[in-house]
Amino acid sequence: QVQLVESGGGFVQAGGSLRLSCAASGRTFSTYAMAWFRQAPGRDREFVAAINWSGTAIYYAGSVKGRFTISRDNAKSTVYLQMNRLKPEDTAVYYCAAAEVAGTTRYAARDEYKYWGQGTQVTVSS
Repeated sequence: QVQLVESGGGFVQAGGSLRLSCAASGRTFSTYAMAWFRQAPGRDREFVAAINWSGTAIYYAGSVKGRFTISRDNAKSTVYLQMNRLKPEDTAVYYCAAAEVAGTTRYAARDEYKYWGQGTQVTVSS
């Protein structure tokens, strides 16, 4: 069993930055692929970024590529999402997710991830 707790969300003006963190419990964190998804009001939960167990394979949604950076620290059982040049359309609840595989080609598929955090709100004003 893995528990995920996100933090770092908040309110920021367009063009600003935020860094989200996701702390995981359990001793198997380093063997899991991790991802961030987001869900805006009235919309489906969508893929943002994913990283394999070692950090050697990283994927981004086209809408955030070049602005967001996903990383992980296996010693701290934590995955991060650095968000720069934020836009109002980035406003959403951001969720951390863990898959019970070291890496996956289905990194953008919600059903690939078994464990989910409760989410953290990010609001970007124009």
